[in-house]
Amino acid sequence: MSEGLKYDSGKLRWDLLPVETIEEIVKVLTMGANKYADNNWKLLDKADDRYYAALMRHLVEWRKGSKIDQESGLNHLAHVLCNTVFLLWFDQQLEKEVTDAER
Repeated sequence: MSEGLKYDSGKLRWDLLPVETIEEIVKVLTMGANKYADNNWKLLDKADDRYYAALMRHLVEWRKGSKIDQESGLNHLAHVLCNTVFLLWFDQQLEKEVTDAER
């Protein structure tokens, strides 16, 4: 039997993504959607400062030895990653705005 061909070199390797870890971020997103509203995080005023502050609060709590956030019952590092995703998303939106303005 011959080996099949698949021309996927140079493409994104989604199989490398640790799904169990990403699921923890999704738990934070789900909790936030239930508490506020779907995608409410995109509407926050002064988002960069506020998500950075939230990220640091969770990171400091983790660093002090607290693994689980008391309010959510979820891992502090999952909150850190979620806030980092938010910051990255806002940064990407800003880049798009700059690129669109240059056109």
